[in-house]
Amino acid sequence: MKYIILLFALFLAGVALIPRGADAYIDHETAVLRVLNKAAGKAQTVRVPVDYSIDFEKLNIAVRSCKQSDPFDAENYFAFVEISDSSAGQIFGGWMNRNEPGNNPLQNPDYDVWLVNCE
Repeated sequence: MKYIILLFALFLAGVALIPRGADAYIDHETAVLRVLNKAAGKAQTVRVPVDYSIDFEKLNIAVRSCKQSDPFDAENYFAFVEISDSSAGQIFGGWMNRNEPGNNPLQNPDYDVWLVNCE
């Protein structure tokens, strides 16, 4: 009986060491972005595979990572995106957060870009 209790205590100690919460992310293969052309007044949805780039009008959009938060927490998506303008060079590089689109989208005189989700 002592051995069973000891084994159970060791099992519980091992379970307590498993990382939880903020360390749990799901990697996805494609970022879904919304691009607003301010001059034309049109918004379009584009899908960019991770580690690829696409040309969209004057923009080159590259996605380096697209992650989903732990599905047991509030659902959220994060993408590391680099955006270049054909005339100005890189105009954005950083993480976009779907649940807080106002904190870190691309906002420039011609275009707005923000993350919709990851697939």
